[in-house]
Amino acid sequence: MKLLTFVVCALIVFARGAAADEYPSRPIHIVVAYPAGGATDILARQISAQLGPMLGQTVIVENRSGASGVIGFDYVARAAPDGYTLLMGTANMVINAAFGKVPYDPVKDFAPISTLVSSQNLLVVRPSLKINNMAELIAYAKANPGKLTYGSSGIGTPLMSMELLKSLAGIDMRNIPYRGDAPALTDVMGGQIDMYASTIAGEIAYTQSHQLIPLGVTSKKRAASLPNVPTIAEAGVPGYELNSWYGILAPKQTPATIIQKLNKALVQIVAMPEVQRQMIDGGSDPSSSSPEEFASTIKSDLKNYTRLVNDLHLTAE
Repeated sequence: MKLLTFVVCALIVFARGAAADEYPSRPIHIVVAYPAGGATDILARQISAQLGPMLGQTVIVENRSGASGVIGFDYVARAAPDGYTLLMGTANMVINAAFGKVPYDPVKDFAPISTLVSSQNLLVVRPSLKINNMAELIAYAKANPGKLTYGSSGIGTPLMSMELLKSLAGIDMRNIPYRGDAPALTDVMGGQIDMYASTIAGEIAYTQSHQLIPLGVTSKKRAASLPNVPTIAEAGVPGYELNSWYGILAPKQTPATIIQKLNKALVQIVAMPEVQRQMIDGGSDPSSSSPEEFASTIKSDLKNYTRLVNDLHLTAE
């Protein structure tokens, strides 16, 4: 009986190894937890266009949106760990977990493969507000507590960016919830709300056409795509920093050989000059990593975002 058990286990290990060696033998799906056309979706399609030919297989981008990304994140967490269902992950998967109300664990339920870009949000205001920099915004907010309004979509980085600003600058502004970036930005330009902070990719065209006024980026350093726009910290809010990332993850227990094969391909893709130009034009900084580095980033972010949620007494409602 012991011999039979040993043989069965050995066969399973061999089969897994053989499957990993043959990978990929059928189409790969990259799940995007947001609607088509957004920054996450655009990046996924840029990557898939290169990854498919490199691996010799079709790579399909699959949109599974809803609940601030939770539906898509959880779908991949529960998928078979065979390398054929991957996730275009974002920092929001960690922020969601920091609020403590998600069915997945961003640390335990995924196998990180590589980051693709590091990014930051861009705070923009409507031109009719007649505010052109952070100092003017803070002065107006302090003189008119509770009058200014900002949009947020779910509990992701748009909300966190503004709540951190309120806390560090000591100002009071009202949150107006939205279902996504597009309707919120439409309302900023239409004058229904005063400001919004989201991905540069989704806002940069509006700043170039002067439909929105950029006040600052949320990262520690200026964005390569907007070198003349200061960081919020240097524009008058010392200590302000909120970074984001996008990256590819697999379900936990995906074979290490598959993870390494995908990592090697993704690192090569991110290093391509044409891909880097696309990323920078979209408002992000190219940034690949090892699986271990990516895992460390997720763990650190979960700790930091959880502390931020607790310190600011934020809730998911």
